[in-house]
Amino acid sequence: MKKILISMLSLAILMMPILLCAKPFGKTGTVGLQYLKLGVDARAIGMGEAYTAVSDDISSVYWNVAGLAPAYQKQVFFSHTNWPADIMQEFAAASFTNGVSTVAVYGSVLHMDDMDVTEEEPFGPTGEKFTNSGIAIGAAYGQQFTDKFSAGFGLKYLRENLHIYNVNSYAFDLGSMYNTGWQNVKIGMALRNFGPDVRYRVDNDDDGQVDEDPFDLFDNDGDGLVDEDGPELESKIPMTFSLGISGDIMRNEMNYWIASLQLDNVIDRLETWNLGTEYKMGNIFFRAGYQINYDANGFSAGLGWQVPTSLGIFNVDYAYTDMGYLSESFVKSAHRVSVKLRY
Repeated sequence: MKKILISMLSLAILMMPILLCAKPFGKTGTVGLQYLKLGVDARAIGMGEAYTAVSDDISSVYWNVAGLAPAYQKQVFFSHTNWPADIMQEFAAASFTNGVSTVAVYGSVLHMDDMDVTEEEPFGPTGEKFTNSGIAIGAAYGQQFTDKFSAGFGLKYLRENLHIYNVNSYAFDLGSMYNTGWQNVKIGMALRNFGPDVRYRVDNDDDGQVDEDPFDLFDNDGDGLVDEDGPELESKIPMTFSLGISGDIMRNEMNYWIASLQLDNVIDRLETWNLGTEYKMGNIFFRAGYQINYDANGFSAGLGWQVPTSLGIFNVDYAYTDMGYLSESFVKSAHRVSVKLRY
């Protein structure tokens, strides 16, 4: 297991110069399974998603699987997100640990209300309904190799549904974390959504065939036209490489103040620089973050509350993201609520 993790980490490090030096070009709209880019956990979002080097709890199954270790308690986690246009996202996870290595399982679903099927002639709704959803179900493993270094990997099943069409795939996640031992300064790296291209199989002319030869001159479905279908093109999935650094500005027995900086490289957009901070005062948390070179505004903020109980320690967090022109108002912007339990 140790050799596998080290080999996978070496692969991620070797790929880093390629990802960072790639020349940007107009890639918007060239990648499928876009829901994989939607972050989870109000704590991480409140910090502007600058979380790869901060990640130290169960939400690491999304951000950096190396952050699953070390852990000395079992954890469960639930997150809910309200997006503009009545789109919602749910995420749930549970982890089990022996103090050195941690295993976690999780599931995520992006869903929305039914919408009307509309036809061109005559223009208007047909009375039918359709919806869209994205699902990810996975497992991750993280291990503490020394008191300063941890690494991990994960595997997930992916599915996206659009009306009567769907696509299935899988992807891997890799991560590492190194604590320098000075001011809790940590360096984190994560490679997420490393997997094969996907392809929808769509029968555009309803003749029961897909990927027909566009140069075929036969009218296969008897509608007077020949091979309206062309070969369906493959789409990449949103592979993401994140490199981050975080550290303490101040820390004592009851309070701390941390800051983080992160570079994100996603294959279908320009690189973004993420800045984040979190201040803990007793059992209350204050967070803020900003994403530079982001399509929308990029500002986010959040609050958290830690509640010790007989069952364990609960963390209840909220985060707001300013979606800029994508949202009509504060109420109709992106809001997240998450709950974690350590026991």
